[in-house]
Amino acid sequence: MRLPSTSSAGLWLRILAAASCLLLSPHPVRTEPITAASVISVLHLGKEVVSSILETWDLVEEVGDVHLPFKRNKDEKILQKMQELSQQIAASEHQILNTVELSVGNLLKQLAIDGKLEHNLQELADLMNRISNREHLMQSYVNSEERLEQLTLESFASSTVAQDVNSVPELLARIELLVAGSRDLPFRKPGSLELMLHATEEAKSTICSFGLSAQQVLYQLYNAISITELKGYSMMQFSWMLLKAYGKGNFTAEAKLMRRRFEDRTNRTQLLLQQVMKQASRDYWRCDPERSQQKEGETFVQITRLLQGYVENEVDMNTDNTCKENCAYYSWGARQEQCFKDLYCSKQPKCSGKIYDCEYLDSDMWICPAATSSNRRYEYIEYENGMVLGQKKHCARGSTKVDSWWRWLFWHCSYCFCLCDDAGKNSDRYINMRESVSDVMDNKVVTGMRFIKKNRIIHLIVQQGRLLPRGQIDNATLEWVQPEDYNVLSPNVRNGRDYHTLNRDNRILDLDDLDVLQGYVLTGVRFRLLGSHLNLEIRMTEMDFATGHLMDPDKSIWIGSDKTEHSDDKRTELKLDRPHVPLLTPSKSIPDSISNQFIRFRESDRGMDAAQTTVPFFDAQPVVPAKPVPLSGAGLFHKGRPKFGGFVAPKVMTYDFGPHVQAPIEQAEDAGRRLPAIN
Repeated sequence: MRLPSTSSAGLWLRILAAASCLLLSPHPVRTEPITAASVISVLHLGKEVVSSILETWDLVEEVGDVHLPFKRNKDEKILQKMQELSQQIAASEHQILNTVELSVGNLLKQLAIDGKLEHNLQELADLMNRISNREHLMQSYVNSEERLEQLTLESFASSTVAQDVNSVPELLARIELLVAGSRDLPFRKPGSLELMLHATEEAKSTICSFGLSAQQVLYQLYNAISITELKGYSMMQFSWMLLKAYGKGNFTAEAKLMRRRFEDRTNRTQLLLQQVMKQASRDYWRCDPERSQQKEGETFVQITRLLQGYVENEVDMNTDNTCKENCAYYSWGARQEQCFKDLYCSKQPKCSGKIYDCEYLDSDMWICPAATSSNRRYEYIEYENGMVLGQKKHCARGSTKVDSWWRWLFWHCSYCFCLCDDAGKNSDRYINMRESVSDVMDNKVVTGMRFIKKNRIIHLIVQQGRLLPRGQIDNATLEWVQPEDYNVLSPNVRNGRDYHTLNRDNRILDLDDLDVLQGYVLTGVRFRLLGSHLNLEIRMTEMDFATGHLMDPDKSIWIGSDKTEHSDDKRTELKLDRPHVPLLTPSKSIPDSISNQFIRFRESDRGMDAAQTTVPFFDAQPVVPAKPVPLSGAGLFHKGRPKFGGFVAPKVMTYDFGPHVQAPIEQAEDAGRRLPAIN
C-alpha cells in the first residue's frame, strides 16, 4: 500500500526510518562511541557481505547427492549463516547510520523540496519500507527457536526471487531507477541524489540547520540506500541457496547473474555518487540561535569599546583653553587635555586614549548615561533639534542636560560627538595569536572549531578526536583543546607575537577559505599578522586513509593565504553600512562574504545606537558536524543582514569521501570465481 502524502519533513522521516538512517527523537540521544575495534563503513560492509555469501555458497556445494537428513542439516546451516549475516548488517547499520545525534524533522524542514523531489522521495520511502519489512520477516524466521516447516521457508524464498512486481529484484530495480534517474533523452528524469544535490544548493543559506555539510547529507542518503541494497542482495542469495538445498533446481546461474547485476547497479550508483559529491558543498557552519537564546560567552563574544561614541567639548581638546576651531578640526587623534570648569566632562568616564572623527550636531542635548557595569557610555542622546542617537527609552539613571555656550561673543564652545579609541580596562580588544592544535602524536585531528573569550582575549580553539581507519573518528576521545591561561600583562607575553591589539589603525580581519592538500587533514589553526591584517593559518598533516594513521606528524605544514589589496587577485573589503547591533536583527544572519575579502571592526551606527557597540560580533557556537569527521579545511566568513553588524564566524570543510567511493565487491572478484560454473 502506498504511503499517504506528507510534509517534506515527515517524508524524510519515513525515508530515513525505513533504513534506520537517523535517530528520530526530537531531543539529542546518546549513541555508542565509535571505537577502533568496531570501525566499519558501508563500503567495507559490502565487501564483508559479499565474501560471507560466497563462503555460504561453498557450503551449499560441498555435497553432491542430497538426502533428507543432510537436507535438514544443510538448510539449518544456511539459516545459521543468514542469521549471522543479518546480525552483522544490523549491527553495522546501527554503527554507520545511527551515529548522528539530531532530529530529522528539524534537519530537513529547511529544504525547499519541489514536487519532483517529493514524489521521488515518497516512492523511495515506500520501496525501502517494503524491503525492510521483508528483511524483518526473514529475521523472524532465522531467529525462531522452533524449527519452521520447509514449506514456509520455501514459500518465502520463492516469493523473494519471483518475477513479479513485489519481488525483491523488482523492488531493487525500481529503487535504482529512482536513485539514478533516467538518462534517456528526451525523457531524462533526474534521480534522488541529483535532486537532493539541487535542493541543498538552493538551501545554501540554511544548510547550517542540517548539522551536516551538504556532502554529508548526500552521503548519509547513499548509505541508507546502500544498506537497503545489501539487505535485498543477501535475501535473494540466501533464497536461491534454500531453493537449491530443497532440490528445486541448481540456481547457480541465477545467483551469479544476480551478483553481476548487483555489481553493475552498485557501480552505477557509486559513479553517480562520486559525481554529485564533487559538486556538493563540504562547508559546515552554524545558524544564528533564536534571539531569546543569544547569550554572551555562549553563543557570541564581542570586542568592547574599540571605537565608541563620545561627547566632548572642543575647549577640552586643546591646551590653549580656546574654542576658536570647530568640531571637525578634532578628527585626527585629539585628546582630552583638560576638564574645563568641571562641566559634563567630570560626569562621564574620561576617554584616556585618542579622539577621532568629531562632528557638530546641535548645541544642546540631554544625555542618558548607561549603567556603570555596561560596555556602553550612553543609552541615548537627544538633541534639542529633535535628533536622537540611540534608542530612546526610560532613562534609569536620569538624563543630564548638556549645553554648549558662547565665549567672548564670537567663540562658540561646542559639544562634539566623536569616537574614542581607549585601550583601557573596559576595552576587550585582544585576539590570541598562539596556535590551537590537535595532539598529532596521539593520532588526533581537528573535528571542529569555536571562538571563546578568556582573560579579555578572544581565542579561536579546536576540538580534537582520534582518527580511525577509513576516515572515522573515535567519539569517546572528542574534547576541546583549551587555550593557555595568560593575559596581556603576564610575564614574557608580547603584543604582536602572543596576541594582537586592535585599534583605529589596526582593526582588519581577513576572511578566507583554506583547504588542505589531497591526502592531508586539518590538525590546527592560528592567527598571524600579514601587514596590518589579522590573517588565518591552518595546519595540515598527511594521513593514510585505510589505516587511519597520521604520517610523519612532526612534519605537519602550516598554510594560509598571502593575498593582499596589492596582489594580482586583489583582496577586497566587505564594508558594513551604518550597522546596528547584530543581536537586534529581526531575521537570522546569512553569509554575505566570499573568500579573499577582509572586514574592519568598527563602531555601530550613530543614529541607531549612538556608536556604542563594536561590530561585528564573533559567533561563539561550536562548529562541529553532528557526525564528527576529519576536516579538509577551515575558514572565516561574515554573516549578517543589511544595516546590521553581523558576526564573524568559523566554518569547517568536512573530509571529501568521494575519492574513496569504490565498488564494494571489487576485492571479492577473485573469490567470485569460486561460484559454480554455469552449465
